[in-house]
Amino acid sequence: MIRDTYKAIIALLLVTGYAGYSIHIYTDLPQASGTVDAQVEKGKKLWQSYNCIACHQVYGLGGYLGPDLTNTYSLKGAAYIRAFLESGTNVMPNFNLSNEEMDALTAYMKDIDKTGNAAPSSFKLHLNGTIEQ
Repeated sequence: MIRDTYKAIIALLLVTGYAGYSIHIYTDLPQASGTVDAQVEKGKKLWQSYNCIACHQVYGLGGYLGPDLTNTYSLKGAAYIRAFLESGTNVMPNFNLSNEEMDALTAYMKDIDKTGNAAPSSFKLHLNGTIEQ
């Protein structure tokens, strides 16, 4: 009888702890830092519709066929990005994008560039497996 009481108490504590932690997590979400430019939003939708993430990485996540594009805007510039978008390469297909689409993707790349760093060689690796930028 006492064992059943302990089981019930432990179950109640676990459920209460889980519910309390869930409420804490979902009520303390970070707030949006502002509105996103319409051009950037259009570029993000194009990025998704052409499935660019299948070949390219952003913030270190994505495919490995093409380069990580997180900081391409600051490293190479808008003209460099546009040249690839206009003509493609041996590996990257030419998507025949309109000027508006290329402008939107370039704006998206500029926005990504402001928000992250994807140069893993510059990260400091800690002994516990975490990294520091």
